[in-house]
Amino acid sequence: MSTRDDVLAAVRAALGPDRPLEVAVDRTYRDRDPLPPGADVVDLFAERVADYRATVTRCSPGDVEAAVAAALGAATRVVVPDALWLDVPRCVPDHGLSAAELDAVDAVVTRATLGIAETGTVVLDHGPGQGRRAITLVPDLHVCVVAADQVVAGVVDAVAALNPTRPQTWISGPSATSDIELDRVEGVHGPRRLHVVLVTG
Repeated sequence: MSTRDDVLAAVRAALGPDRPLEVAVDRTYRDRDPLPPGADVVDLFAERVADYRATVTRCSPGDVEAAVAAALGAATRVVVPDALWLDVPRCVPDHGLSAAELDAVDAVVTRATLGIAETGTVVLDHGPGQGRRAITLVPDLHVCVVAADQVVAGVVDAVAALNPTRPQTWISGPSATSDIELDRVEGVHGPRRLHVVLVTG
């Protein structure tokens, strides 16, 4: 007998002959996230992102580069992933930059895989235009481009849409934590500022 068999035998003995080891699990829970009545998924996403003290800028597809440049402000060195397909001022392509090199840049610009309206979350699966996880965690400012058609209602919808074999980073606002006195501190575990460029129209 294996250790697993020993453990299961001990559990069965403890339960007694009248207690089944396996139980039926109700699988009728919801498989989609309903929006609040009258809510627009894109409007709700923008509202919830802003609730996290992140900045949201809406723009048309033709104005994405201008919106990104405005979001970067005075940033002098900006890391960008491969296949971003945007002209970013003062960009530094990521060709395996070290943590120290990433720490020396001011910002990162990426695209997203999707946004979640219910939670105001941006999800990256680190495909084209998103880069590796490190570039989204070290710089102080993360500018993330999300298209309106990438926004889903809730977490259940996001999980259904995502490829479970790909790495994922879920971002709900700037990195933040608090101590025992509940004093909020931003930028400890990732970017201190998040700016979402929401492309509509």
